[in-house]
This record gives sequence, structure tokens and C-alpha cells, in this order.
Amino acid sequence: MVLGVLKLELRISGSRSLKAKRSVVKKVIERTRSRFNVAVAEVDKQDVYSRAVIGCAVVGSDQRYVNGAVDKILDFIEGFAVAEILSETVEIISF
Repeated sequence: MVLGVLKLELRISGSRSLKAKRSVVKKVIERTRSRFNVAVAEVDKQDVYSRAVIGCAVVGSDQRYVNGAVDKILDFIEGFAVAEILSETVEIISF
């Protein structure tokens, strides 16, 4: 079993309230979850208007599949014009 974890810190420009931030974060999470069938959640900086930290988890039996899925998720989120990726952390764990 192989687990891939992706942690992204996003800057949400133009966000002046938590309501505006949550609408962007919700869009990113829902579209990523429905497109890739992975676990996705906002994991940090919930009270900061212009920043969000999103975590994604992928489980598979093959390391190449998990690496590919994590790369595709990263490219997909980069394709959004609503948030800029400030940092990314990827960890692949084999059990």
C-alpha cells in the first residue's frame, strides 16, 4: 500500500473576508474531490483571509500511480486562476 500526501499553501488575492475565502476554498476542494476521488480538506490557516492550506491524500497499490495522481492534482489546482500556490509539500509513504 502506498500513501501520497500533498500539502499546498495558497494565497487568495482579493479576499477581504472569511466568506470570500471560504467560497474559493470550497470551489477548489469540491472540484478536486470530484475530479480525482481523493480526500481533500482545508487543514490550516482557517481564520486568515488571504491564505489557505489544503491537504490531499491518495492511496494506491503502486507508487507510480500515486506519484502520477499527486502530480495531476497539483497541475489541476495550479490551473485555477482563483488562488496562487505559495508552497507545496509532497510525501510518499510505502507500507
